[in-house]
Amino acid sequence: MTTPIHPASQLAVNVLDAHSLLAAFGVLGVGVAMFAETGLLVGFFLPGDSLLFTAGLLCTGSAEGGVHLSLGPLLVAAAAGALAGAQCGYLLGRKAGGALLARSGSQRLQEGAKRAEELLERYGHAKAIVLARFVPVVRTVLNPMAGALEVPVRAFTLWQIIGGLVWSLGLTLAGYALGSSIPNVDHYLLPLVALIIFVSLLPLAAEVYRARRNARPEGGRR
Repeated sequence: MTTPIHPASQLAVNVLDAHSLLAAFGVLGVGVAMFAETGLLVGFFLPGDSLLFTAGLLCTGSAEGGVHLSLGPLLVAAAAGALAGAQCGYLLGRKAGGALLARSGSQRLQEGAKRAEELLERYGHAKAIVLARFVPVVRTVLNPMAGALEVPVRAFTLWQIIGGLVWSLGLTLAGYALGSSIPNVDHYLLPLVALIIFVSLLPLAAEVYRARRNARPEGGRR
């Protein structure tokens, strides 16, 4: 069962801290955070990777602090928030993304749009959409950009579901597995989260390195 939500904990919640979010809002907070991070540009700062991992860990009851979540509802909330958020972001981008980009004076948004377009063109729709799930900020920007760039809705939906399930359920179950097998694993939470983020960036880093290596001979020829 989820720990009861107290008004005082809501007032003191730190949205940048996964444990604080979970203590205040429980399973519901996971679903809302996943939706906001993947569907709304304002949610780029939310701690998606660490939130999923910590939530899975708290399902084991091995962590200190009195917060305990139920694994079944957590998996449903995480997956539903991640999938619905990405689809919402795509639809918003498809409806208004082009106009918003044309009128926006935000240099960061323009740069994000350019990076998203390059990612989609370089790696193709499938690989770019799946890889983006594992990269903070990129997973927030790419969904509305995919809509604005008119990625086919069937292709986007298929690959965002695959990537979203692997990301949301994979990280949650990883936290649960470690919490079940290692006593007092919450003492090592920060280095574990850092390791997860590092590992999640490896596929994209490998693709960038491969692309640069393949392009190097062409650039060196005269």
